[in-house]
Amino acid sequence: MPPGRPATRQRAIQNENDENTNTARLTRAKAAAGVSEDQSKPAKAALQTKRSAVNTANAGTQRRRAALGDVSNVGKTEAAEGKKAAGAKSGLVSKAAQPSGIQKPTARPASRAALAAKDGKKAAETKKSGSGAVGAVQKRKVAAKDESASAEDSEPARKKAHTLDAEKQLQAQAAPQEKEIPQIVKDLDAEDIDDPLMVAEYANDIFEYLRSLEDASLPNPDYMNHQDDIEWKTRGILVDWLIEVHTRFHLLPETLFLAVNIIDRFLSAKVVQLDRLQLVGITAMFIAAKYEEVLSPHIENFKRIADNGFSEAEILSAERTVLGCLNYDLSYPNPMNFLRRVSKADNYEIQTRTIGKYLMEISLLDHRFMEFPPSKVAAAAMYLSRLMFDRGDWDETLVHYAGYSEAEVMPLVQLMVDYLARPVCHEAFFKKYASKKFLKASIVARNWAKRNAGYFDLEGLDVPLDRLP
Repeated sequence: MPPGRPATRQRAIQNENDENTNTARLTRAKAAAGVSEDQSKPAKAALQTKRSAVNTANAGTQRRRAALGDVSNVGKTEAAEGKKAAGAKSGLVSKAAQPSGIQKPTARPASRAALAAKDGKKAAETKKSGSGAVGAVQKRKVAAKDESASAEDSEPARKKAHTLDAEKQLQAQAAPQEKEIPQIVKDLDAEDIDDPLMVAEYANDIFEYLRSLEDASLPNPDYMNHQDDIEWKTRGILVDWLIEVHTRFHLLPETLFLAVNIIDRFLSAKVVQLDRLQLVGITAMFIAAKYEEVLSPHIENFKRIADNGFSEAEILSAERTVLGCLNYDLSYPNPMNFLRRVSKADNYEIQTRTIGKYLMEISLLDHRFMEFPPSKVAAAAMYLSRLMFDRGDWDETLVHYAGYSEAEVMPLVQLMVDYLARPVCHEAFFKKYASKKFLKASIVARNWAKRNAGYFDLEGLDVPLDRLP
């Protein structure tokens, strides 16, 4: 029985892993005889290296990283065995270099030396690692880069010398266009310079661009002369109804101003029958809602608000006709933008601003305002609103941000007072601003106009009585 046990154990070990059993025999032979003669053979030494690598790979989690050519794990295994891995490294590097064609040991020191040269603080560590030659090569490379960078910097300098005169000429041409704020005018954009939402550095350029678009977006103030079936009174009824639709849909103020501008520009170019005028108004509101609103009402809502007088196909067909007539140009400088700009100079006083909105919407119903640009209408509305509440003089700051002096806005102020002093002829417009939401602006403005209409030269207006609203 005792001689059979080692045989059984050897069979189990051989069935489990033959390479481990061979390694155990060699170890016992070394212990018994000292140095074996088979160890001097190069073939067995190569097999012994493979066995140690296989044993290390199979131990623990049994990863197949040695089979995938993981050089780092093999190097750690050999270091643990206390062997010199010079021959093994050369063989393993050749295996790893076969699929990629790149030798990893030569690539790593170069990358580390490059990082040390860029950082500057790790130069001592680079010298300790014995890469003095590599550091010298990196220094030469950095010196070459500095020379090339200096050459590149010098080349644009030569080009800039040639183009310096042209740049000075362009700057001289652009300098007169920039308007500097006078010293007596308060810079209102300075307090918003740190707020990216206010774009204070572009505010002046934005409003200059909007003013440049005003002349192109103005309709013909006498287009009713070539209309056969409609009159100014008919247009006023249409706009008053659109104000009611606008209020019922809870749309933005910009949508209403753009819709009326689309109607006037279209009627300036086309002759429209009386039975199609409501279709033009609905289509203009539909287009303006698409342009201004985040969520515009569905076309079915516009169809129902018109008592199903027009089908969806007719509204879509009218939309194509109106946009084609306007050449798809909806870049209208809205007066609400100019009112906000002037209201900023008034410290955003809520009551003055609300009355200003009401006075500004008078220009939509009264066709006499059609010839004036939107910025001038907004300035006149703010001027009259401040006058109602005694908010002070029209000083230099207000003149600068409104763009108009007191004498320039006075003709429009007289038209507004004339409209307010007359009996109410647009019910929807009056009821809208008579609500508590708008601080009863229509009631306050009309009561003030009746008391102070005698201070304005209303009789001197050169306007025919039949053209008054």
